[in-house]
Amino acid sequence: MQPVSPSVRIWLIVVAAMIFFMIVIGALTRLTESGLSMVEWRPVTGWLPPLSDAAWQAELQKYLASPQGRLVNHSFTVAEFKEIFWLEFIHRLWGRLIGVVFALPLAWFWWRGALNQHLKPRLLALLILGGLQGAMGWAMVASGLVDRPSVSHYRLAAHLLLAIVLYAYTVWLILELGPQAARRDDPRTRRKATALIGFLLVVLTWGALMAGLRAGSAHNTFPTMSGHWIPPGLFDLSPWWINFFENGTTIQFVHRWLAKLLVLGVWVMAWRTPRSETLAAALMAFLQLGLGIATILSGVNIGIATAHQAGAVLLLTTLIVVRHRALSSPQRPVSAILPG
Repeated sequence: MQPVSPSVRIWLIVVAAMIFFMIVIGALTRLTESGLSMVEWRPVTGWLPPLSDAAWQAELQKYLASPQGRLVNHSFTVAEFKEIFWLEFIHRLWGRLIGVVFALPLAWFWWRGALNQHLKPRLLALLILGGLQGAMGWAMVASGLVDRPSVSHYRLAAHLLLAIVLYAYTVWLILELGPQAARRDDPRTRRKATALIGFLLVVLTWGALMAGLRAGSAHNTFPTMSGHWIPPGLFDLSPWWINFFENGTTIQFVHRWLAKLLVLGVWVMAWRTPRSETLAAALMAFLQLGLGIATILSGVNIGIATAHQAGAVLLLTTLIVVRHRALSSPQRPVSAILPG
């Protein structure tokens, strides 16, 4: 079977790192409410910022005609507008850069015969998902340009989760192309890691819903919520089940308890299977819980909240490593990239 060039793995490591920083930039963009500063989507020509005073004034007027501009920041000057514009601009530009860094080397490796037939469809899937992620980003922004000065928290959650799926699959491919000596057949740990990865994605979903509704500042005490273990208002909305998706208090309550259960699950796994990778996951889970508590107590400080989102991705990374090492060493070349 045709081997894969070592350069492919280095390239994917760069791509994964760029996706990780994209998630961090996205958190900063959301927390500073900069995401609605650019009211047009120009995938091809939008890589240039305004280059003159007149262009900045024109861009500001477009923004002031949007719901956020009219209802929230109607008195913005050009200088104030630039403070939110540049972060969203960097966010979009970084996304374009990821596309270039992925697509051009992919074409080069393909042309040079550096990829085998098992790896090609998986890389094409990443390319397509990356394009969909860009479209999802604009769909999210567009939801805040109609009649309200905020984006749909459902679309925000979908945008974040798709980015995390892209990152996770890239990390998996990197592991499959790397050294395999640490792998061992451990079905029990593999099942636990798989379940914890799925559970983490659920926790991330409610975290994204909480961020989209700005529900993180609704209750800024811990371990209780404003002095209540079960806060009032959990089921104020009707029908009752909509509270889990629309009620900020309920969403924060669910996110808190799911996060605690996740940390407990990771620690139990590490206790039952004390290996370097499981212990790393346990330590990361503990750190992530601390960042979550600090985010709440700080009233959603931008720096701490951004670190909390980054911590979730790092925790996911450790769990992916745990699952990968719990697989038996492949009997075929690693470059085949067959899923475990």
